[in-house]
Amino acid sequence: MIHGPRVVLRALSRDDLPRLHQFNNDIEVELAGGGDPPLPQSLERLQVEFDAGLASGGRDGTSFAIEVDGVMIGQCALFGLHSVARRMELGITIGDKAYWGQGYGREAVQHLVDYGFRHHNLHKIWLEVHARNERAIGAYRACGFVEEGRLREHVWSDGAYDDLVVMGVLRPDSSARS
Repeated sequence: MIHGPRVVLRALSRDDLPRLHQFNNDIEVELAGGGDPPLPQSLERLQVEFDAGLASGGRDGTSFAIEVDGVMIGQCALFGLHSVARRMELGITIGDKAYWGQGYGREAVQHLVDYGFRHHNLHKIWLEVHARNERAIGAYRACGFVEEGRLREHVWSDGAYDDLVVMGVLRPDSSARS
């Protein structure tokens, strides 16, 4: 659906579920994504959730598989639409650790942000990230996100408390009006 120089964002399919299951049960991936605490997930539960979404009909929404050279490496989504304020939250997971630190997540975020502003008329896209996830924070900053707040020692992750950082990006033409 969205084709970038290196990354494709497309609808998730049933064929993606075994790979998502693998990502969702990798403790290192879960901790990097802010899983607090990481919890196991059976393939059967993932399939039931996927099937429930299919049964509701309509479109697939704003959740995407992230694909590189035909390989599904993660997923990203916009969720929690606030219809009056025109804002949504962004979430992303690069589940295949072989693709970490190579800019694929940053490119996926750039495409997702552009998609949200251009096609959903959003005013703001925001996210939460653990302060220890410096790689993700750097990628978000490169995509125009700024730190809007910090909740000190707000999350318990991997045996220690960590700050929760709230970041946001405004629609490019709206920042000029402020």
